[in-house]
Amino acid sequence: MTPRAAARPGGEKAFGKVRVGISSCLLGEKVRFDGGHKRDRFVTDTLGEWVEWVPVCPEMEMGLGAPRESLRLVGDVDDPALVAPKSGSDHTAAMKAYARVRLEILDGLRLSGYLLKSDSPSCGMERVRVYGDSGMPSKKGVGVFARALMERFPCLPVEEEGRLCDPVIRENYIERLFAYRRLQELERGPKRMADLVRFHTVHKYLLLSHSPKHYQALGRLVARTRTPRRVPGDVIGDYSATFMEALRVKATRGKHANVLLHILGFLKEKLDADDKAEIVDVTDRYRRGLVPLVVPITLVNHHLRCHDVPWVKDQVYLSPHPTELMLRNHV
Repeated sequence: MTPRAAARPGGEKAFGKVRVGISSCLLGEKVRFDGGHKRDRFVTDTLGEWVEWVPVCPEMEMGLGAPRESLRLVGDVDDPALVAPKSGSDHTAAMKAYARVRLEILDGLRLSGYLLKSDSPSCGMERVRVYGDSGMPSKKGVGVFARALMERFPCLPVEEEGRLCDPVIRENYIERLFAYRRLQELERGPKRMADLVRFHTVHKYLLLSHSPKHYQALGRLVARTRTPRRVPGDVIGDYSATFMEALRVKATRGKHANVLLHILGFLKEKLDADDKAEIVDVTDRYRRGLVPLVVPITLVNHHLRCHDVPWVKDQVYLSPHPTELMLRNHV
């Protein structure tokens, strides 16, 4: 299905599909150790409209087949072995060798994110069982392939399907997917200073809703680099790493309310007393958890359509992902 147009503020181009790696079983492929799958309806039926999935099953692709003997992590939680407990076969070296080759291929595909299968000894992002000498598992492990993935692509938005049941984590992950894709477009461009300034300017409120500390750090970085006509590669690298680090910080109701009141500051000369009071009231109700974020955002967007405030209308914060996903209806 072709994505519907969902223009960003200021009339910028519509959202297109983002390319995201995924554990194959989440798409319904029968690749699990028992010959089954773990199809996730949100992933396939909802998010799939906006995502070009790149399926990967490390265990199948390294030749283990399905059905197959189950695997587990054993030993040091920071560098565990990948073992088939019944036969005693150790697949650690083979998985690490496979990961190096597969990640090189994925690098060429320029993924904008990755969605992993939770609890998997190969693909689990966190809290994977690691069995020690006592035989009792410690849920502190990371899947062997997942660890290699996150080490190779430290800025890449990575998440597990199980955690997407949390609406805050879900909204944050999808926000990061589209933000990272925009960052990739910036990195692929001619790297002119004006492009970096433009990118930073339209993302200011998005950054502020996550981390005022990172927002300030990125502002200083851009300000220090304004003299050159072309942006040095190390500056783009530093900016990208800090930008994605900022978006991993949880956006709270208090920080969102702060941003909404900042926006009101640009509108106050154009609104009458009743309109200003309504925005303040709705923002306060959102801060107290009485309404979801979509309510004050919709009100602000209404006034921005009525009054020309270009700098604010261009803010990605007001539409960071497709409205059809309804992510802000639940946070």
